[in-house]
Amino acid sequence: MKTLKNYFAMAALCAVIFGCTDDDPAPVQTKDGVISSQSDVDLDAADLKGEITSSITLSNAQEWVLTGPLSVASGAKLTIDAGTTIKAQAGGTNVYIAVEQGAQIFVNGTAAAPVKMTSGAANPASGDWGGLLIMGNAPISGGGTATTEVVDYTYGGTNATDDSGDITYLIVEYTGARINGDKEFNGVTFYGVGSGTTVSNLAVLYGDDDAVEWFGGSVSVSNLLVANAKDDMFDWTQGYVGQNNTNFYGIRQAGFVAVTSDPRGIEADGNLDGNSPQDAGQSNPKIDGITIIHNAAVEMSDMVKIRRGSGAVITNLYVALGAGATAGDLVDLTDGKGVAIDATSITGTANPANGLDITDIKRTTDVDNVPTTSNGTVTITSGTTSVVNTSIFAWTGFSF
Repeated sequence: MKTLKNYFAMAALCAVIFGCTDDDPAPVQTKDGVISSQSDVDLDAADLKGEITSSITLSNAQEWVLTGPLSVASGAKLTIDAGTTIKAQAGGTNVYIAVEQGAQIFVNGTAAAPVKMTSGAANPASGDWGGLLIMGNAPISGGGTATTEVVDYTYGGTNATDDSGDITYLIVEYTGARINGDKEFNGVTFYGVGSGTTVSNLAVLYGDDDAVEWFGGSVSVSNLLVANAKDDMFDWTQGYVGQNNTNFYGIRQAGFVAVTSDPRGIEADGNLDGNSPQDAGQSNPKIDGITIIHNAAVEMSDMVKIRRGSGAVITNLYVALGAGATAGDLVDLTDGKGVAIDATSITGTANPANGLDITDIKRTTDVDNVPTTSNGTVTITSGTTSVVNTSIFAWTGFSF
């Protein structure tokens, strides 16, 4: 009772001296670039950007407009509900989503209600925005840590089972904004992401650079669709060793003739840019079921390129060309900075239609005028059927 009397006394004194009443408006919050709670004013569906520092959920109750960098800080979690759409403001390299080391992302899409990250432009095009970057603590070639290619985030470490979250039924479109000729975003980039991270049912469509790239790490992906990437479909480097990749499907459709100078189905490096052949822990992933179809009337430099100290175990490969499409090599295990390791093993089929040479396996190159050969095992037979059935990507709505 004493406490209650004191409260009323204080309230009366406040009213007499300061004129305060219960009807006084609450202080107005102002944005500070930090999203620290679900009620934070910076969590703005019409202006989504900033640094997430706690557990935040993007619901499907509204459409979200990404207007700048959205980063998830170490210790924080970003959850995205099934059926949520994020539309990125087009035209800037400063529009992307980044999950930092020690942070997690949970994309909870379903086949009936996938999550979509796309361009907000009236006429969307490749390169409209950055894309999705995930940084983990898993090992990279040479050990230690490194800084991301396009923005200054740290990745790499010693935890091969590092857990950056769970991504399922996600569509990412119109990415690949370019900073300059040497620095450009990919669709989805895994930087040192560990095997504790789950990624399944992912579609990366209409990107301006590589669709998916792995910089080291050990995360695996199942049911991955890539369509109409301007550069490489599947790209790994710097010690990537994911062992449980399944059901990759890459396609360039007829009419999608805008390409870089050396587009590839697979581009695989053991170490970063081939500049550290002495590094321990170089790339050597496994993929069971990968289809690469090139239907546009332009040249693909290589359908499969494994080089610079990388290895790979690829089973159930299928490769095909459409009318008017060409390829420099079916499988190329060479490069001036180093060939594929001898433990490389590739088995699969290729469709000889439209001039595809199923015997075109390149193994030897000159390095400083010295012939260098990869003794990797490549077994390609004639066939017309992909092991990876497009029906598993029906949830994307993509028309093959």
